[in-house]
Amino acid sequence: MNRRQFILTSTAASLGSLSLSRINAAQNTTPQHTIPSYLVGYEASYNKDPRAAAIEWFRNAQFGLFLHYGLYSLEGRHEWLQLREKIPVATYAKLKDRFTAENFDADFITDLAIQAGMKYINLTTRHHDGFCLFKTNQTDFNSVNSPAKRDLVGEMAAACQKKNLGLCLYYSHGRDWKHPHAPDNDRWGGRARPEYHPPEPSYAYGKNHDLNKYLDFMTAQVTELLTNYGPIAAIWLDGIAVPLTDKRNKGKKQKIAQPSNAPEFKCQKLYDHIHSLQPQVLVSYKQGLIGSEDFAAPEHKAIPSNAGKPIEICTSLQKGSWGYHKEKPRLNIKQAWAKYLAARKSGANLLLNTGPLPDGSIHPTDAKNLRIIGKRIQKM
Repeated sequence: MNRRQFILTSTAASLGSLSLSRINAAQNTTPQHTIPSYLVGYEASYNKDPRAAAIEWFRNAQFGLFLHYGLYSLEGRHEWLQLREKIPVATYAKLKDRFTAENFDADFITDLAIQAGMKYINLTTRHHDGFCLFKTNQTDFNSVNSPAKRDLVGEMAAACQKKNLGLCLYYSHGRDWKHPHAPDNDRWGGRARPEYHPPEPSYAYGKNHDLNKYLDFMTAQVTELLTNYGPIAAIWLDGIAVPLTDKRNKGKKQKIAQPSNAPEFKCQKLYDHIHSLQPQVLVSYKQGLIGSEDFAAPEHKAIPSNAGKPIEICTSLQKGSWGYHKEKPRLNIKQAWAKYLAARKSGANLLLNTGPLPDGSIHPTDAKNLRIIGKRIQKM
């Protein structure tokens, strides 16, 4: 049995053991003695209020690993290369034929997170380019339908469950450069989609554009993520600048965290659906979109707390890029450690990102520095 077969066999067995958890979560009938592995130690709180227990756990967790991995990793030119370089949708989609992820190793990654003193992992299930790292019935643009033939979310879910790590799932909500009915530039500005000239033929325009079809697509995918992979710690939504910008308001961003924001995106309905599937799941939408998120996740520095909610600072071990970039410099240990200390001083969690290399492996410099941080945390 080769290494890939071993990983797939082990993942299938681990996910099989999670079937009861999936059923309980989907039916919202989790018995009191059943608790997600990452919440062990919070049983009393969990039996009273699963989400309150999860928030308590999240505050105490303090430190997590962010992973930006996808088709953009193959090129090493930033996760926004499709938009920045105006690569046509069909041309960009051909990257899927090169996606093998041969050295993406969930067991290694979870061990590394533990060595770094981290309590949770956040994986990009689908970035702005629309490519999914999980098995989905909503699109064939996914890792299972690539040369990799692997469900990377499933592998990470099994490893996190086994090692009592919380699994958070990044999901691009406001932006999608693949779906024909995703937010368009006519309504939501030039950073919603690449500015193609001539217009991209696969996109819907004008009266043919129906945002509700995109919202239904996203709800179906989030449902898959919350019913197929056991207990999930958080759904981490991204792309906030798009729903906050509406050309009907002269292109100005609306005030953050007001319940009246972006009603056409039906975010509260999505949040309620998420909590109905798994009541302990926390929801974040960057610094806050409609005000009812469970925690805020600003980039690079803390923000004033919204009604006392937890804050999670997300930042990267590579300057100027979240996905792997072959030219951008990486943080040294002094810089990386300073990020950790700054987050602790502000009372925020730190979600520290690494962009796996094209083959899915972790950059050696990042792995080394994460282990050093873990040793320093143990001495604090």
